[in-house]
Amino acid sequence: MPHEAQPQPADELDAEAVRTWSSLALAALGRAREDIDAINVYPVADADTGTNLYLTAESADRALTEAFANATGATPADVTGATAPTSLSEAVRAWAHGALVGARGNSGTILAQLLRGVADVLGAEPDEQHTGPGGLLAHALTRAAQEAYAAVAHPVEGTMLTVAGAAARAGEAASAAAGTAAEVARAAYDGARAALAETPGQLAVLDRAGVVDAGGCGLVAVLGALWQALSGQEPAPEPVEGRTPPPGPRPADPCDRHEDDNGPAYEVLYLLEASEAAVAELRARLDALGDSLVVVGGDGLWNVHVHVDDPGAAVEAGVVAGRPYRIRITHFGDERRRGRAERAQRGVVAVVRGEGLASLCDEAGATTVLVRPGEVPAAAELLDAVRRAHAREVVLLQGGAELRAAAATAAEQARAEGVRVAVVPTRSAVQGLAALAVHDPDGSFDEDVVAMTAAAGATRYGELAVAERQSFTSAGICQAGDVLGLIDGDVAVIGADLAGTAEAVLDRMLGSGGELVTLVLGPEVPEAVAEGLQAYVQSGHLAVDTVTYRGGRYSAPLLIGVE
Repeated sequence: MPHEAQPQPADELDAEAVRTWSSLALAALGRAREDIDAINVYPVADADTGTNLYLTAESADRALTEAFANATGATPADVTGATAPTSLSEAVRAWAHGALVGARGNSGTILAQLLRGVADVLGAEPDEQHTGPGGLLAHALTRAAQEAYAAVAHPVEGTMLTVAGAAARAGEAASAAAGTAAEVARAAYDGARAALAETPGQLAVLDRAGVVDAGGCGLVAVLGALWQALSGQEPAPEPVEGRTPPPGPRPADPCDRHEDDNGPAYEVLYLLEASEAAVAELRARLDALGDSLVVVGGDGLWNVHVHVDDPGAAVEAGVVAGRPYRIRITHFGDERRRGRAERAQRGVVAVVRGEGLASLCDEAGATTVLVRPGEVPAAAELLDAVRRAHAREVVLLQGGAELRAAAATAAEQARAEGVRVAVVPTRSAVQGLAALAVHDPDGSFDEDVVAMTAAAGATRYGELAVAERQSFTSAGICQAGDVLGLIDGDVAVIGADLAGTAEAVLDRMLGSGGELVTLVLGPEVPEAVAEGLQAYVQSGHLAVDTVTYRGGRYSAPLLIGVE
């Protein structure tokens, strides 16, 4: 179950206080998400600032929950309100790292850097100049604002940065008056609110639209959660100041931005493993390519965000600097057209491992979530995909047993937003393909879900993998380099080569009958293997058809489905 936030004593700043702050901040951003999205006009009016802040905070909170779970030996779902033996340093560093790897959009990357600044102070030994929880917290807020300003290539006043700076100055003033941590937090919150109200007078695009800065609005929610965590007092519900446009001619539709001006057309984000020297050169290259450049992180791991007209060049710059991954490219025009378009009646979201499989699902009309080796998508990523499907009804193909909890959470949150969602518990990509094959968008929702679930359930699945080390399996002891043949998730065959092991797996799977065999080849498996397996099936099972697909990068060496 999620951590139940318990307010802390007024002058106590420890790991549990950070955990409570995180939980309350996530809840506050969840409540304010739609309002913040609605006032998002800068730097791009793409109506996603609230969502990006929420997804970033969700990633941070998940990492913090896992840190507590590791400290107690429990699973994250079992961690409750009990204090765990996690230090303040471990807590803030886990929180900041979670925000870094999950940061979304311009606002999310800045929030991640703000949390990193907090962690840099709270995660270190306090110095003689900043003693006591109040002084330490004020110093942390100041470092956060400084690092956020430094991460943005061209800081602009009237934005989230302005609000962060005002909060830090107010916190330092309270600390100088010997304020407690709670009093410093309250001063920072009040300073942020006052600064937010002034943002329309600092940025012309906000003034024209009659709104305050969206990112700053989200930061006020986060600081309100800090005050609540340390004082036990809940901030009054925050109106989105300035949301109603002033009298007179209505401002231009924010959705028209970038369709008739010279702004960059794409948003590019990626995680990057690189040295500080390489990142310094990367900043210069990306700054010449576009705008809204934010690079956050450190210690070899960075989150890069930029708006450009040439996304390929932005990614290539990352390749020169180091190893970019989790690359996300968004075309602003496509996103705005989707937002303006009427919702479809029904959509499908498919979680898949392999770029080729993702393309297959895209062609079938599904919205895909591409999973790379070693990654497990969070509920927020699945919820984001449900939103991108832009439909009144959504069928979510789970894509793996380990995603059951995340899929259920995403579905619950989407239902709260008015979307009808059903989860089909597919455990393999071949089951997802079988479900998509019978998908009927024109039939009733319940009948469609039943048919897709039945098709997935009627498909046995196999997978071939290479053992990385000696291990005990349900089929005996395997050695490093052995080929493992799994059937319905359990090791059934241990072999020396891919083709021979695949034939043994097919024999077992077809022993109980079948009408169609689906083969999904990994990126390095030659076509000759598929041709040999097709011939093998035809020689022993004349009535069984065989289809072959390329799984593409990130897919397993071989997937087998038998319907």
